Amino acid sequence: MEKEDQKMGSRVDRYLPVVAMVLLQVIYAGIAIGTRTVLVEGMSPRVFVVYRQLMATLVIVPVAYFSGRNSGSWSLSFRSFCLIFLASLIGVTLNQNLLYEGLYLVSSSVASAMANLLPALTFLIAALLRMESVNIGSWRGIAKIVGTVTCVSGAVSMALLKGPKLLNNSQKLPPSNSFLIGLGGPDNNWFLGCLFLFGSSFCWSLWLILQVPASASHPNHLSLSAWMCLMAALQSGAVTLFLEPHPAAWKFHTLLEFASTVYAGVMGSAVSFFVQAWCISRRGPLFSAMFTPLYTVITTIFAAIMLHETLYTGSLIGAIGVIIGLYIVLWGKAEEVAENDDNVTTDAITPAEEEVKIHIIKNINNNNNNIESTDFEEPLLSSNSPSHSLN
Repeated sequence: MEKEDQKMGSRVDRYLPVVAMVLLQVIYAGIAIGTRTVLVEGMSPRVFVVYRQLMATLVIVPVAYFSGRNSGSWSLSFRSFCLIFLASLIGVTLNQNLLYEGLYLVSSSVASAMANLLPALTFLIAALLRMESVNIGSWRGIAKIVGTVTCVSGAVSMALLKGPKLLNNSQKLPPSNSFLIGLGGPDNNWFLGCLFLFGSSFCWSLWLILQVPASASHPNHLSLSAWMCLMAALQSGAVTLFLEPHPAAWKFHTLLEFASTVYAGVMGSAVSFFVQAWCISRRGPLFSAMFTPLYTVITTIFAAIMLHETLYTGSLIGAIGVIIGLYIVLWGKAEEVAENDDNVTTDAITPAEEEVKIHIIKNINNNNNNIESTDFEEPLLSSNSPSHSLN
């Protein structure tokens, strides 16, 4: 019965991070569609970032404080403060400002497709920092490399290899509060948007890497998420006050704007930061990054239905390639995790097996008067050991 419970617990530990990451991609898709809608209606991307982090802070900080008040887990050391401040600056403040500027200039489906650069960038950074093992001579290493390339290739084809239209017609970009819209004409919007989305993916990859030392320095995931939301709110607020001095830009004009910021703040920051930190601590940064292609597929489908964004044949082919690449990489990671679990189990069983052998030999020695008593303090292969005397 105990063995069955252990097996069940092992299965839950193995598949629970997978379920969590899939649900997280659904949350991200909802944020992309809702945010794209309010940005097109005229809301400032930078103000949206500030309100998103404020909503997340108001929800998660009280929960983190009261849950760890007695243990003092909410307090920070100087190292933890520096790591969380840097992770907030790169992975939240800079990342989200670049993301929402690019999201307005292109579309939610293209923005989600560009986010699939995340696995390749994370894999490259993690490998350079020796946080991710790469063995080209094994099938696991080849699977991770081939799967990453396939994911990125499928994502790029969704944005570039358009092909014939399947659904909806192209729409003109309406005016917005984005200051980037004045840097060039309509022909430059796509290039600027993709450039900022690439920068956002790079910052997100660095954030995933920084989560490893940050989680090790401050292992309370709830408190870590709360501090990150608070610091990001202060950082993005300082930047936006400098770029958006007019009070009119800070007002909510529709209920949809308010609802989108609440959803993005609570689900996209407070909940997602906690889930991301937990999954990264269990499986590593590359495992978390590999689920991003699902975000592309979900966003593309719902953006075509709800926002009437144009869907092309190349996007459909790219989505299929993304799914194939995703499961190739997951197979490589699953084999690696299974091998590590087997090694840990073997190491844990070996001492018990040796103890059983010692007890058997001891019983034989006690019941057989013709065999000398065993001195377990001597080496097993010494000349005075029972194995030599029997020979």
